[in-house]
Amino acid sequence: MSGLFDTLVTVLLFIVVLGGLVLAHEFGHFVVARLARVRVLEFGIGFPPRARSLGQGGVSAADVAQYRQRRTEAIERAQGDAELLEAILETPEEPPGTLYSLNWLPIGGFCRFEDEDGGDGGASGDPRSFGRASLPVKLLILIAGVLMNLLVAFVIFTGIAMVGEPALGVRFSEVVADSPAAAAGLQSGDTLTSINGKGYSVFDQQFPTDDLHALAGKTVVLGILHADGSTGEVTVTLRVPASANQGALGITGLKGAQVGTIQRSVPEAVALGARRTVEAFSMILGGLGDLGRSIITHPTTAPPAAGPVGIAVQLGQTLQTLGPLYVLYLAAILSANLALVNVLPFPPLDGGRMLVLVLKALPGGKRISIRAERLTYAVGFMVLFAFLIWVTVFDVIRQVGGGTP
Repeated sequence: MSGLFDTLVTVLLFIVVLGGLVLAHEFGHFVVARLARVRVLEFGIGFPPRARSLGQGGVSAADVAQYRQRRTEAIERAQGDAELLEAILETPEEPPGTLYSLNWLPIGGFCRFEDEDGGDGGASGDPRSFGRASLPVKLLILIAGVLMNLLVAFVIFTGIAMVGEPALGVRFSEVVADSPAAAAGLQSGDTLTSINGKGYSVFDQQFPTDDLHALAGKTVVLGILHADGSTGEVTVTLRVPASANQGALGITGLKGAQVGTIQRSVPEAVALGARRTVEAFSMILGGLGDLGRSIITHPTTAPPAAGPVGIAVQLGQTLQTLGPLYVLYLAAILSANLALVNVLPFPPLDGGRMLVLVLKALPGGKRISIRAERLTYAVGFMVLFAFLIWVTVFDVIRQVGGGTP
C-alpha cells in the first residue's frame, strides 16, 4: 500500500510541478499578447480534449465596434458573390473573446492565437490577429514564455533565500595534535558552521572548509556548534599548510551536516536569486553540450539527461528524503531548464518559431510558404517526440533494472 501511495504522490507532484511550469510559460505568452492587443482565441488549462468551458472575456467596447464595422464592410464588398456573402453571414455578429477552458490532460496548458500561422489575419481579416502583428511584437510574444520561466525560477530562488534555506556545516571527528584547531580547544564531534560570520547554504554546495584554504595564515573567527548542542565563536590563526595533506585548521574526518537555516535580507535575496537563476541556466546550457556528445558518440548508452519518468522519480525521491523546500528548489531549476529548451532555434519550439519569423522577414523570405512552415513544425515535432521516447526508455530501464541496455 505504501508503494502505491508513493507512486500516486510522485505522479501528482509531477503534474503539479511540471504542469505548473508549463502553464506559467503559456501565461507569459498570454499576458504579452493581451498587452500587445493581439487576439487570444483560447487559453487552456491542461490539453484537449476539453472538459469544460470556464467562460469568455477580453473583449472591449472598442473591439466590438471595430469588429462590427469590419463585418459590415465585408458584407458590402461581398454583394454579388453569394458564396462569400454566405460565409461572412455565418460569422458571429459579436467578436468572440478569449475562451478559457479546462481540459482533460492535466499537463500544463496552451495559448492559441488568432491566425497563428502568420497569414493575413484569418478568414475575418482581423487586424488584431497574430499574423498581422509586427515582427517585433510577434517575437516578444514568443519570447515571453521563456522570460516567464526565468522569472518563476528567480522568484523561487529569491523566496527561498528570504524565508530561510538550510545551512551547511562541517562536522569533524578528529582534531590534529599541535594544530590551530587543537590550540583553539576544538573537540572531536564539533561542527564548523561559519567563517568570519559567513554562513553556508546547502544549495550552494560549498563547504566552509573550502574557504579555510584561501584564508591560510590569517586570523579568523569560526562559528562552532559543539557536540553537546551549545554554540560559540572561536578566534583562530590558521597555519599555512606545509604539504598538500596538511590542512590550514587541522581537522579530519569531515562530514557535511545541516545546521539550522540562513535568512537573507531582501537585497541579498534578490541578488542571490538572480545569481542562481543565471547559474541554473548556464548549467543546463553546458548539459546540452554533454547530451549532444552522448547522442553522437554513445547513442546506445544512457544519456546524461532525464525524461518525464526520470523527472517524476527525482521529484518523488526529493520530497520523501529531503522535504518540500528541496522540491521547490528543484522546481526552480526545472523552470530554468524549460526556459532554455524553449529558446532553442528548433521547430516547433518558441526559438524555432522565432527563427522562421526572422527568415520570412529577410529578403526572399516570403518564398517560405505556410505549407512549408507547417511541414517544418511537423517534422520538428516528430523528432522531439522520438527523442522523448528514447530518453524515457532509459528512464524506465534505470527504475526497473538499474542499468543500461
